[in-house]
Amino acid sequence: MEKILITGGAGFIGSHVVRLFVNKYPNYQIFNLDSLTYAGNLANLTDIEKASNYTFVKGDITDANFLTQLFTEHNFKGVIHLAAESHVDRSILNPLEFVMTNVIGTVNLLNAAKTAWKNDLENPLFYHVSTDEVYGSLHNPEDFFLETTPYDPQSPYSASKASSDHFVRAYHNTYKLRVVISNCSNNYGPNQFPEKLIPLFIHNIQKNKPLPVYGKGENVRDWLYVIDHARAIDMVFHGGKNGETYNIGGFNEWKNLDLVQLLCKIMDKKLGRTEGESEKLITYVTDRAGHDLRYAIDASKIMNELGWKPSLQFEEGLEKTIDWYLNNTAWLDNVTSGDYQKYYETQYAQR
Repeated sequence: MEKILITGGAGFIGSHVVRLFVNKYPNYQIFNLDSLTYAGNLANLTDIEKASNYTFVKGDITDANFLTQLFTEHNFKGVIHLAAESHVDRSILNPLEFVMTNVIGTVNLLNAAKTAWKNDLENPLFYHVSTDEVYGSLHNPEDFFLETTPYDPQSPYSASKASSDHFVRAYHNTYKLRVVISNCSNNYGPNQFPEKLIPLFIHNIQKNKPLPVYGKGENVRDWLYVIDHARAIDMVFHGGKNGETYNIGGFNEWKNLDLVQLLCKIMDKKLGRTEGESEKLITYVTDRAGHDLRYAIDASKIMNELGWKPSLQFEEGLEKTIDWYLNNTAWLDNVTSGDYQKYYETQYAQR
């Protein structure tokens, strides 16, 4: 069985990628490496945790010695690197934490892979999963991010991801490491940590708490259903060209305020409330520092070269997402209370 290492596999996007690969590829032994920081939750993977082709490894990518030992022990035939600090607001408060994980952690992984694969550089693949935020902000409504768009990161988070992208390309050019990179738009769907807009607002609407909207709510984002993103990662991993970049987006732009109003409308219907009741919870707050106005991805390359396309319209995906959270209130309550962090201790500590 070929061993594939997926970093950050207990996180939001990572857990969906791990699940897809474990279920779809019984010939792969999937190693899920996660340090289980606040955003890592093994309860996201209870359905596959006992699969014979799944192994969880608790470890930190900022620990270079640990990674060297891991790569020495296991002959990985590929790495899908999703481990990252990802919340812009947190990066503004603590930029160094993002540098350590997103930059130093990525370089540690690259070094471990380079050393382990030094005699086999043509076969193993290092796949780095990144973000559209590295491109900065779009001001012309006719423009879209292309794979050739110059980098212009505006937040500590996006700067750290831009740096990690550059290091991946540098290792490809300098050491001939086989790599691919993808840059995706905003993800939404089941198991997302409720610091992000959609799960936070679903939770707040349920609890009749304020819905804090930055500025006037005019910032525009492209939204991508997380399972569609996992499918795209699968296609890039298996069909992407060495050294290439693939933008992954939903062709699905929404102003923040319009999205929140749609969310309120659907939630009122689901919760049996009077239409417009949840909108009263909207509260405008001081805009985020350096808040990019608009992100929008042109995903033509991955569609034309690999045959990928989004499977859901946004309204359908949003309804499925809301239904998941309403049907998994225990998961959401455990995350918001912090109880989810006890899962590793009870399920894995004695193994």
